[in-house]
Amino acid sequence: MFDGLDVEAAGGEALALVGHNGAGKTSLLRLIAGLLAPAAGTITFDGGEPDTPVAEQAHYLGHRDALKPSLSVTENLAFWREFLGGEPTDLPAAVEAVGLAHAAELPAAYLSAGQRRRLSIARLLVVRRPIWLLDEPTSALDVRGQEMFGRLMSDHLAGGGLIIAATHSPLGIAAREMRIGAAA
Repeated sequence: MFDGLDVEAAGGEALALVGHNGAGKTSLLRLIAGLLAPAAGTITFDGGEPDTPVAEQAHYLGHRDALKPSLSVTENLAFWREFLGGEPTDLPAAVEAVGLAHAAELPAAYLSAGQRRRLSIARLLVVRRPIWLLDEPTSALDVRGQEMFGRLMSDHLAGGGLIIAATHSPLGIAAREMRIGAAA
């Protein structure tokens, strides 16, 4: 599917993977995230932790929100911070940054689709990782949510982070486009 693919991206850069449905955008993100094993070739991250796989230096935000419905917004973030091995961070600040302070103690099951997406985005903030792999990241977000996420992505890039996003919609940030699939 990705024969001859050679991609380079640097810190502070966003790469938008564009193409038709089924072209392989999500598969490429999953390969980088370590969720799929490549049949051949390698994925490297120059400048990262030398003995740490790329997957452990990246966040993967899939098109499905990975939330525990019975846990509150804050409890979900605490779970992910512990699971991913993050340093102690200010959970209320992350909740505030994504506009969910009013719902911090609500179980995730009570959140709307857009609020669940905001909670998933907050996970990017509670465990700092240099690479953000985003699969249709603005799906379910209203205009204000898209603007908020655009600011967070801009901040990540300004801090030297890298973003690779599969998208059919504008990201709200400057991004170099890479077409995936023959009919893209």
